[in-house]
Amino acid sequence: MGLGNLSGSEILILMLIVLLVFGANRLPEAGRAVGKGLREFKRALSDAENSIHRTEDEPPPARDATPKRLVE
Repeated sequence: MGLGNLSGSEILILMLIVLLVFGANRLPEAGRAVGKGLREFKRALSDAENSIHRTEDEPPPARDATPKRLVE
């Protein structure tokens, strides 16, 4: 069941329940938290897709036979 299947009265009931659960003062804070979570999720998904496409397009880096020195 997606949000596209909800009628106007069902959305109104859901909004009323959310208002009762969070209260009028905390509702903007809850909205910001949800928005921030969605942005982070989209960013992580985009990073994962870019990583997959990058590994398919680019050959793996060549490995040197000699190890690199960390301290000189």
